[in-house]
Amino acid sequence: MSRRCELTGIGPMVGNNVSHSNVKTKRRFLPALSPATLASDALGQSYRLRISNAALRTIDFRGGLDPFLLKARDTDLSPRALKIKRQVKAKLSAAQPAA
Repeated sequence: MSRRCELTGIGPMVGNNVSHSNVKTKRRFLPALSPATLASDALGQSYRLRISNAALRTIDFRGGLDPFLLKARDTDLSPRALKIKRQVKAKLSAAQPAA
């Protein structure tokens, strides 16, 4: 399982550990990922995604999973999230002419 957020694409970064004697050794900064169950209002279904804590706060700020996915770039999304985004778009475009 990769250490990459499924919604924002945030992955590990590289940096240095710096000791008291100023010796530098390479290290990795891993993103704070957590499994989250997110509900799609348009599809009426829940999805379990492994996302960063920052992405979870952004989803709350934007008003849910559907608005977040519609505004997100396709290059940042994982294949699973991209599939959900396409389903949401199709469902909303099918419901639009009826309303």
